[in-house]
Amino acid sequence: MRSATLQRDTAETRIRCQLKLDGSGRAGIATGIGFFDHMLTLLARHSLMDVELEAKGDLEVDCHHTVEDCGIVLGQAVKQALGDKAGIRRYGWCFLPMDETLARVVIDIGGRPFLDFRFPGQPVTIGGNFPFSLIEEFFRAFAFNLGANIHADVLYGRDSHHMAEALFKGLAKVVAQAVALDPRIEGVLSTKEVL
Repeated sequence: MRSATLQRDTAETRIRCQLKLDGSGRAGIATGIGFFDHMLTLLARHSLMDVELEAKGDLEVDCHHTVEDCGIVLGQAVKQALGDKAGIRRYGWCFLPMDETLARVVIDIGGRPFLDFRFPGQPVTIGGNFPFSLIEEFFRAFAFNLGANIHADVLYGRDSHHMAEALFKGLAKVVAQAVALDPRIEGVLSTKEVL
């Protein structure tokens, strides 16, 4: 069973996570940030990973530390659950529409962390209190702790909620593709024979 249980305690956050790669999309998310809980629930549901995540952060300061540290923990959890990455498809790509918005997300779980993140317009807040810039912080923390190359961009869109949702659903779909096992793959999918 490809799963992971992690705990991360810092002076700023305390996070507990249980993750099962080959799940059914069940989620139990409690970060204290309603919009972010919604995005992480979408991530679990559309990737078909089972995710239980509880975070207690210094929300009296702002939500930056909680969002970034959840990205760290989820990236580490997926990496741990993958083990030696034998048999995984490694790559995933997705165009994801959300009403007037179209997002593109691409991933390579090849051990070389990188993030390219783009969206139209200036940074805004979602629902009045969630800075759109924190989505990039989550993606960066997730990519670097998973050891993945992720390119995520909103090709066009107007509604910041729709843009965020398209990006998280797109991330979910590409992770599901990349972690999927293919019986034709012997070892890891690399001419270097290591990921």
